[in-house]
Amino acid sequence: MEKMNLAVIFGGMSSEHDVSCVSAVTVIKAINKEKYNIYLIGITKDGHWLKVSDTESITDGSWVNGKVKAAILPDTDKSLIFMEDGKHETIRIDRAFPVMHGLFGEDGTIQGLFELAHIPYVGCGTLSSAVTMDKFFTKVIVEPLGIAQARFVPVRSYELKDMDKAVAKVEAAQEYPVFVKPSNAGSSQGVSKARNRKELEAALTLAAKHDTKILVEETIVGREIECAVFGHDDSIIASGVGEILAAAEFYDFDAKYNNAESKTVIGPELPEGKVKEIQEAAKKIFAAVDGFGLSRVDFFLEKGTNRVVFNEINTIPGHTAISMYPMLMKAAGHELSDYIDELISMSLERHLY
Repeated sequence: MEKMNLAVIFGGMSSEHDVSCVSAVTVIKAINKEKYNIYLIGITKDGHWLKVSDTESITDGSWVNGKVKAAILPDTDKSLIFMEDGKHETIRIDRAFPVMHGLFGEDGTIQGLFELAHIPYVGCGTLSSAVTMDKFFTKVIVEPLGIAQARFVPVRSYELKDMDKAVAKVEAAQEYPVFVKPSNAGSSQGVSKARNRKELEAALTLAAKHDTKILVEETIVGREIECAVFGHDDSIIASGVGEILAAAEFYDFDAKYNNAESKTVIGPELPEGKVKEIQEAAKKIFAAVDGFGLSRVDFFLEKGTNRVVFNEINTIPGHTAISMYPMLMKAAGHELSDYIDELISMSLERHLY
């Protein structure tokens, strides 16, 4: 059987660039080399597309010094072009696999490029990627499902020109402490907890560096539980659950990736019926946002009430050594290489061209 050409795209301009690079190495190593010719495209932090030779250069970071530029044309010829010194090479791409987290990769932008080029691609589509990246609109979509969520107040960055007024708006609707989050950011970048007015002002200022739209949420005290979903349409499956034991007060970017004391527990003991409730909620949310392929859905199990509270959904979950998604899938009987292969095959099921 003739091999298909598969483009794996990683890096990008988001604050999760480095995490994407680590995830990409994991995914690339799991791809069936007998079925695919793999072409690696790295996007630098300042948005330059480069041809990447191997995973070793991703691991040591030397790929950013590459001289061969790359581009995927928004043309139905499905063309991947490599350019160097005025010369170019054109390759027809059969599939694309974005391993990107955060803005400009997980938010529907690169998915839109694949749609224009008629290239089948792994993961959620343009709409679902966009709405799930935006925490505000995710909440709007989940609201009718009857699944509990943290109450929130939206704040636009322009409102911070009058900080006193912005703070008063929040204080009128929420009690301290509150969590302040950029609406479009991942890996807990720009997220902080505010216990008083001074901390709220600092938290709003920080969040505004990551997005123009900010959510100020009530604090939910409880266990952090995650669930992996896989599939599409009427064939969505949900894994068992995992629990985050954060080293810090909450699971921010530093606690997630830089603090060895943070731990993940697969199959934690939960009150009777709660695992099934979380699984069903995860599948409902994935379907409601028009999810496709894979996502990780995060919840709180509220202390004292055992209420299941939806937190957020990630459409391109991390695949680092400490990432929950591959651990949950393995515990559910799905080895990394197997479900990666299935995701690539699945991409053609959605493609209409």
